[in-house]
Amino acid sequence: MVFDPWSVVTVLFFCHAAIPAFKNRIISRCCCRIALIRRMSGCIAHMTVLKQLIPRSNSVWKPAVRCVSQSAHRKLLPDDYDYDGPHLVTQVPGPRSKMLLESLDSIQNTEAVQFFCDFKKSRGNWLVDADGNRLLDVYSQIASLPLGYNHPAIVSALADESNLSAFANRPALGVLPPVDFPDTLQKLLSRVAPPGLSQVQTMACGTCANENAFKAVFFWYRAKQRGSLIHTEEELESCMRHEAPGSPNLSILGFKGGFHGRTIGCSSSSHAAPLHKVDVPALDWPSAPFPATKYPLDVNTQENRQEEERCLDKVFQLMQEYKNKGRPVAGVVVEPIQSEGGDRHASNNFFRQLRKLAKENGSAFVVDEVQTGAGLTGKMWAHEYWGLEESPDIVTFSKKMVIGGLYFKEEFRPKGPFRIMNTWLGDPAKLVIMEAVLNVIHKDRLLDNMTETGQVILQGLEKLQDKHADILSNARGRGAFCAVDFPDTLTRDRAVATLRNKGVQGAGCGVKSLRVRPALIFQPHHARMFLDIMEETTRELKSLGT
Repeated sequence: MVFDPWSVVTVLFFCHAAIPAFKNRIISRCCCRIALIRRMSGCIAHMTVLKQLIPRSNSVWKPAVRCVSQSAHRKLLPDDYDYDGPHLVTQVPGPRSKMLLESLDSIQNTEAVQFFCDFKKSRGNWLVDADGNRLLDVYSQIASLPLGYNHPAIVSALADESNLSAFANRPALGVLPPVDFPDTLQKLLSRVAPPGLSQVQTMACGTCANENAFKAVFFWYRAKQRGSLIHTEEELESCMRHEAPGSPNLSILGFKGGFHGRTIGCSSSSHAAPLHKVDVPALDWPSAPFPATKYPLDVNTQENRQEEERCLDKVFQLMQEYKNKGRPVAGVVVEPIQSEGGDRHASNNFFRQLRKLAKENGSAFVVDEVQTGAGLTGKMWAHEYWGLEESPDIVTFSKKMVIGGLYFKEEFRPKGPFRIMNTWLGDPAKLVIMEAVLNVIHKDRLLDNMTETGQVILQGLEKLQDKHADILSNARGRGAFCAVDFPDTLTRDRAVATLRNKGVQGAGCGVKSLRVRPALIFQPHHARMFLDIMEETTRELKSLGT
């Protein structure tokens, strides 16, 4: 790079005669260029690492010129991981994505595929697609990326030769775990365990975690009923015919709008969308109404309290009804925020009362933190906001935790081998990544970052809905776990498509909500970029008469 000081002087001289509205902007950009040159030595070190993943000839990944100096916000990533905005070269999906879609469609259903990603070129909060479009990602692979794309700490962990055996040898953890497995679980998963839960079991995904949580609930409940952990001969024999007492008539109470996975048990407790359930046999399990609260929650407390009391009354009624019909509620499962169901919130008091109801009924209390866990709400676990007198019995996790699993009280620990079991029971290679993630969360204070960034997102969405009340409503969120509503499904879907073609990768949830699920490294300046594009999108929808 050639630095010509006279060109800077010329521009600064011009600034004195420039229109005042542009003066500060011009000076800021000049100063930013000078600051960038001073930082070049540091950038070179970072680029050396990137050369292993990115061809030098790829012009998309030249370091971007920042309009705001790094001192304006806390630096979480190298300079060449961030940009001053999206970069679009085609419509999304572009021609290469469409070609790849045609190829994939020949061997599997592709109706949910949006476009194809170039993960080698994606960095930080920026997702690059197959056509070279660079998008600001506020969806993070269905809320599953904790540190965005190709985070240096994760790349470094993968390059560490001491970790190679974890990737080369995937063990059957339930029978032949590696020598470092006990220490790894103590060091990692116990380090972030929800208060009151001393036991942990890893799984491959969130659905596996929830399905096995339900099994743990049933084991616990039946042990209480029989007064022993030892099965009778009658139970062992009758279960092979799918008959009681070995196959007991028990149930899990879920909520309308809830989503816990797509296996038979999880599907039977889920009620977020018909496509999740249609054509699949369902178990006779109760489904209670989840509060249809009004937002902001703290402004509509009286009306919301009445709605929550109505739902709690229905929970109690269903518990009595299913007890009387010989199918007692062994457990209650609930999300801190109903995610797939449309980002539906309830008050902390609602969850405290629900926990008490479960206890009084002799039911286990299962909190599904698959989407809300690992820091996006500003706390490691969203249920920590509730102020429970007694902790949940089981907390399930996955997504941003990198690996699936469940935390539980010791009384829910099964008796006997192969009770909570599958071939892999997770993957030690994922724990290598998790260690890097947890270290970064602690070192970079990413929970605080989510609180700060979440305030920017939510306040921005509230301002937008005030300006465009005919298009936007019900802005809501906890930390950076945010959402806003559109008038209907069609308008929401148009908004998602328009955002994408303006350089923001987002997604909907529920009937008409746009959800925001960024990585934990998403910062206030990224939030402002998103909000600016969100306003452009809203104005465009209004101009089209949407």
